[in-house]
Amino acid sequence: MNTLLPVTPMLGVVMALLALAGAAVAALGRSGHAVAVLAAAGRAAVQLALVSLFIGWAIGLLPAVVLFLLVMYGVASGTAGRRITRGRTGWWAAVPIAAGTAPVVVLMLVTGVLPARGITLIPVTGILLGGCLTATALAGRRALDELCQRRGEVEAALALGLSPRDAALEICRPAAARALVPALDQTRTVGLVTLPGAFVGMMLAGSDPVHAGAVQLAVLVALLAAESAAVVVTIELAARGRFSR
Repeated sequence: MNTLLPVTPMLGVVMALLALAGAAVAALGRSGHAVAVLAAAGRAAVQLALVSLFIGWAIGLLPAVVLFLLVMYGVASGTAGRRITRGRTGWWAAVPIAAGTAPVVVLMLVTGVLPARGITLIPVTGILLGGCLTATALAGRRALDELCQRRGEVEAALALGLSPRDAALEICRPAAARALVPALDQTRTVGLVTLPGAFVGMMLAGSDPVHAGAVQLAVLVALLAAESAAVVVTIELAARGRFSR
């Protein structure tokens, strides 16, 4: 089978060298992430190996697929929550991730655009969860930072008669909404700057460019819709004080 990168021992050696180089650069630049680079690379290797084996077994079993998707959702929610706050209120991050991912997946399933099979359900849902994770974490963190740094402006808005929610929204919404910019840029520049994974994967699997492009467009638009919902819900939760600072 043709692959973009041949899976040989040399691939492992190159990956290890790149991880070490990334850690070395981080150390020289005193970014504080040298150890994190190595840990992330090692963790990714172990996780992908285990997930690949699991998917190979579970991809034809719908209950196993659903269980796997729930695990992915839980990990995404926990990761986003920790990025937003160190407090116990991080579990609220599960709400925007679900609000962004679930409606899009349901719509695609109901209309038949997304076949209810593990081979398609797992990767598409994973892409949506990953996008919502990033959007939620960025929006939540930016919202809390704005509310903390501009507390005086929030109090001034309260003095003018605005409700606590409306006062918080006026301050945090502009900055937090910029969490959607990466998804917008990715969609705007697709095909001109980069060829995303779905397109490349289908091409390598033998699909014609038109079919691959149509699938990639569907994924990008679905991702943009999911992240838009996640960002809006995250800002609303931050304005209502659901995330502790």
